[in-house]
Amino acid sequence: MSEYRIQFNRPSIAGAELENVREAIEGGHTAGDGPFTRRCCEMLESWTGTERALLTTSCTHALEMCALLLRLEPGDEVIVPSFAFVTTAGAFALHGAKPIFADIHPDTLNLDERTLRESVTSRTKAIVALHYGGISCEMDELQAISSEAGATLIEDNAHGLLASYKGKPLGSFGRVATQSFHETKNFSCGEGGALLLNDVDWIERAEIIREKGTDRSRFLRGQVDKYTWVDLGSSYLPSEILAAFLYGQFQARETLQARRFEIWGNYQRELSGWAARNGVELPTVPEHVEHACHLFYLILPSLDARTRLIEHLGRSGILAVFHYQPLHLSTMGQQFGGRAGQCPVTERVSDCLVRLPLFSDLTSEEQADIIDVVQSFQV
Repeated sequence: MSEYRIQFNRPSIAGAELENVREAIEGGHTAGDGPFTRRCCEMLESWTGTERALLTTSCTHALEMCALLLRLEPGDEVIVPSFAFVTTAGAFALHGAKPIFADIHPDTLNLDERTLRESVTSRTKAIVALHYGGISCEMDELQAISSEAGATLIEDNAHGLLASYKGKPLGSFGRVATQSFHETKNFSCGEGGALLLNDVDWIERAEIIREKGTDRSRFLRGQVDKYTWVDLGSSYLPSEILAAFLYGQFQARETLQARRFEIWGNYQRELSGWAARNGVELPTVPEHVEHACHLFYLILPSLDARTRLIEHLGRSGILAVFHYQPLHLSTMGQQFGGRAGQCPVTERVSDCLVRLPLFSDLTSEEQADIIDVVQSFQV
């Protein structure tokens, strides 16, 4: 049994998830690409406007599919934010590219487009834009920089489903985008992801990569009389059971998102005065951005203050956590040339950021308790 009475995250049943799973099992199709998978993909296409959505086993695997689509060669470089999950860089390094670590904005914690050109070289194959916390990067500038460099723009939209930039859905700006349905995300099936394809020229090959390198999708559509091995790929299809659960979460979109917006707004409103008095930074959402309310963070003035706040909350039975460690300072990152001082904003934020519990089943009473405990902390 957990020592915490309020967890950082708690998976939820929002509606028809279990009924959908039962339907999938009773229908006799539990492997990938069944009816629920198709429904999820159609819903993603409708929400984001992407040309084609392919459900995957994880966001990591969707990123690996991006690497395969790029046909990476030795010497190719992929620019990634250093403040990101390991697979944002690892998926490309696994397939032969050198990750180039770039720093982030001190306000949105996204790639800093103002300094990004310093990282571009003649070997730049792609730029990966992570929308941190579901708050959009500056996509106009990133599209321009990618175009100038002749590089593919990839959106790591793990946090940002249903968010938008200047009225246009995230996931629709890059040549491809990736999604996550991990248990901590707004919509979850435990582990899962998706690849969003905005370039029709990549759709057929993406289907082949996802189907273990075979043209099985063409066979199922009656385009060929048998399927065989035609390219490199792997098994990136989630089971129909996971898709059925995920579709239940998608069906409850409005309820889940409304609750997250309520929780996020309560934190922002109730903690703003305390934050100002204690030199603590709260999330920044630019006016031209509609965010996804994926997470709520505090940036403390120092590592010591961050550590003490997490311990303070823990003594009250509340689990709060820090987030990404700088990729450029990791063991692998240093093997790719990462060095101390290379991304100073990332290094500061990584030391000072703490995430508060935010999940759809968090009760009003639990949130009020969290807020009270935070407000009792003196930096």
